[in-house]
Amino acid sequence: MYDILRDALHENGEIMIRLSSGEDRELHLHNTDFLENGMVKVDGDDEIHWLNPDHVERYWIHEDF
Repeated sequence: MYDILRDALHENGEIMIRLSSGEDRELHLHNTDFLENGMVKVDGDDEIHWLNPDHVERYWIHEDF
């Protein structure tokens, strides 16, 4: 899932993900780093989030119509 998420984010600039906990998150290219250890680091406004791609159930492209 790591490579799939990384490639989708680089292609689209932003994606939505659903974690195994049921929580939805939006990832943006400008503040998301895919680390060599397999984790995803999301630098939010006030806090940093670490995501394990193995806990992502699905992703989709967030589009405005």
